[in-house]
Amino acid sequence: MSSRKSTFNLHPAEAGEAGVDEAGRGCLAGPVVAAAVMLPPDFHHPLLNDSKKMSAAHRGELRVVILEKALAYGIGMASAEEIDQINILQATYLAMHRAIQQLKLSVDVLLIDGNRFKPFPGIPYRTVIGGDGLHLSIAAASVLAKTERDLIMENLHEQFPHYAWNKNKGYGTAAHCKAIEAYGYVAEHRKSFKLKSQQLSLF
Repeated sequence: MSSRKSTFNLHPAEAGEAGVDEAGRGCLAGPVVAAAVMLPPDFHHPLLNDSKKMSAAHRGELRVVILEKALAYGIGMASAEEIDQINILQATYLAMHRAIQQLKLSVDVLLIDGNRFKPFPGIPYRTVIGGDGLHLSIAAASVLAKTERDLIMENLHEQFPHYAWNKNKGYGTAAHCKAIEAYGYVAEHRKSFKLKSQQLSLF
């Protein structure tokens, strides 16, 4: 663990606090993945920030640090099939709840990135718009969720190389959309998502 303060001046974690974030909500394929992370109050790392603002290399480096130094963490997901069955908003809540269920320590409060959440039984929560750029615990959750989902999509690429999920990670890039038009959908595609359409927003 670095003794230096975060370059980005994020709020430090507090005792009993778990940050929660998701990745992959707007994709055409693959699961939505969520992570919940409880960090030590003295945790700092100069690279930790909103995962979308970090390079893949830095996210990979932070993933190792977070898995090693977190007091507790959980990773949950909802499959493409579940997304089609209950919609992406409810599937995101489901993934978050599955992540929270894995935490091995008692949680006093959940910090949720965004402005909406389905309450988790027995634990108070607070939503924070842009929380992955404000709180270390949420930033750590964003890194775990993003890196976990990237690994899933890279593994799925081996089964379905036509769609180049190792590069686009299931997002609706022009190349991915052309591949769908050429080869059709596979089980990992979200059938309820329309090509080039706007997806239901959680935030």
